Amino acid sequence: MQVINDNYEAFLTLVRLGLGHKADIQTSAVDWKIVCAIANAQGLSAVVLDGLEFIVGVKENGEYKQLLPDKLVLTKWIGEVIQGYERRYELYKHAIADMAGFYSKYGIKMMILKGYACSMDWPRPAHRPCGDIDIWQFGEQKRGDALLAKEKGIIVDKGHHHHTVFYWGNFMVENHYDFVNVHVRRSSAEIEKVFKDLGKDDTYSVELYGEKVYLPSPNLHALFLMKHAVSHFTGANITLRQVLDWAFFVEKHTNEIDWEWLMDNLDHFHMIVFFHCINAICVEDLGFDANIFPEIRFMPSLKERILSDILAPSFSGAEPKNLWPRLLFKYRRWKGNAWKQEICYSESRWSSFLSGIWAKLLKPSSI
Repeated sequence: MQVINDNYEAFLTLVRLGLGHKADIQTSAVDWKIVCAIANAQGLSAVVLDGLEFIVGVKENGEYKQLLPDKLVLTKWIGEVIQGYERRYELYKHAIADMAGFYSKYGIKMMILKGYACSMDWPRPAHRPCGDIDIWQFGEQKRGDALLAKEKGIIVDKGHHHHTVFYWGNFMVENHYDFVNVHVRRSSAEIEKVFKDLGKDDTYSVELYGEKVYLPSPNLHALFLMKHAVSHFTGANITLRQVLDWAFFVEKHTNEIDWEWLMDNLDHFHMIVFFHCINAICVEDLGFDANIFPEIRFMPSLKERILSDILAPSFSGAEPKNLWPRLLFKYRRWKGNAWKQEICYSESRWSSFLSGIWAKLLKPSSI
């Protein structure tokens, strides 16, 4: 479905400008409430606001027409970015440091997956939205959870596949014992072995408010970011923020990634087509330098279909709360996402569907 129109074009233009990339402003036919809604849905309100700083107006029919939103919309937007991005990011960092310090007292190392690790690659880290906190404890997840319950009285939810869930202050934390859900696809169990091997590396870290926080190695982060994006893309949808996580990561770490190893794994696990399309979006639509990627195979029609789905997914919005409507919604979404699954997986869709049902029965609270 083609969704690119004046509002989406304005959104993409402002994203490029907000990233400090060149962009041509070609239209003033913009509904700012719609653009704000798109930016919010994509997790890029702060980046789009950064882009607005570059806009004065465009010349149309010999006259300049103002492109900026009215003062009321702009004031509200600025307030949301300050509260929802910048101030929350400071709380987010403090929560991570506090957790790392708690675990460190008991000899447990804590690695951050995605989230803060991604934000460090952004030119303005506080302008990347921060949600939950994903951690890896080098095989000590069970002991870490037990300490939380004993020492902090924190309730740990064990009703999910591949991670437990708890709250540290106002932030939800996913404590991974597996990097991916190994119960749905055969390939996931295979790639998990690769992740577990990479997850032994504790040579990358950063100091945050006096506490040592471990980071994924470039190879681990590269494969994990791509696999995580594939899982969300095929299961529901991804946002442009996730695409930017990938682009900024590559821009900063391209010389540290073993590209031959990574592309062999992406090819083996059937993610190479998706990989090339995401790279093409980074270059053609977001303005990143093509030279940061090892190669890009341009597939214009497929790339446009993926971009359109990112901007306006067919199955967006919250899932119904009641069980049967929710199950029907998930089934329709699974059927509608068949084309995505065919791009990104080699296994039988029905085999994975049945395995997925069994996985849900094992962890009913995840339904």
